[in-house]
Amino acid sequence: MSDHRGVVLRTERISPHMIRVVVGGDGLRDFALSGATDSYVKVVFPHDGVDYPQPFDVQQVRETMPREFWPRQRTYTVRAWDPDSREMTLDFVHHGDEGLAGPWAARAKPGDEVLMLGPGGGYSPDPEAAWHLFAGDESALPAIAASLEALPENALAYVFVEVESPEDELKLSTLADARVTWLYRGGGPVGEALVEAVLGLDFPPGDVCAFVHGEAAFVKRLRRYLRVEKAVPMERLSISGYWRAGADDEAWRAVKKDWNRQVETEEAAELG
Repeated sequence: MSDHRGVVLRTERISPHMIRVVVGGDGLRDFALSGATDSYVKVVFPHDGVDYPQPFDVQQVRETMPREFWPRQRTYTVRAWDPDSREMTLDFVHHGDEGLAGPWAARAKPGDEVLMLGPGGGYSPDPEAAWHLFAGDESALPAIAASLEALPENALAYVFVEVESPEDELKLSTLADARVTWLYRGGGPVGEALVEAVLGLDFPPGDVCAFVHGEAAFVKRLRRYLRVEKAVPMERLSISGYWRAGADDEAWRAVKKDWNRQVETEEAAELG
């Protein structure tokens, strides 16, 4: 992944729990997307009070400084990218002082430097699929929104998005026949309403292309349902836990490979 140095151009609170940050500047002159609708960057957060070598370089820091000084990283979907104006739109989930990136977005002001690594990503909805399934919480909402914008006019999509309350709904634009269901947890467990809704869907006939992302526990439940009970081939799924309740990003990344391997083992046993 390449380093990119942008600056905050403007910010906007687009819902009670979502802050939009638009980043630009000459430091993005070499930035380009591959066309994936889940394209992402890793926003880099150096530790306060640490004297880092200048110019700041993530790889150099990792090679020359103790691990406790390594900058933290948070992964965010590129909600929109305008190569002509060099403006990148990132949407941050914000729950008060909780976490790292959300509070940063709430404090961000024009001119603040933003160091990013990327881009990454690999999913785009298959225009030849008979129908599409999208399911996610707030963390997946930017990628779902970008994917819906990319669907052709004749596409059929069932969309399930779980947010805290009706005030957290966002306008979703698409040319497709998108049947959108907003689900509200209202302080309840993340993913409970989402899983119930997807399990209650009467699947249309034909080949499905599915995008399911968000909190790891509900993603695991839906992955089992889709793979084992609905026999959806893995190549038709983009599915993973973006985050895990009770763990920060560093802790989740440290165990995610083993966690995924265990999920795959359990799934293989059920599939025989």
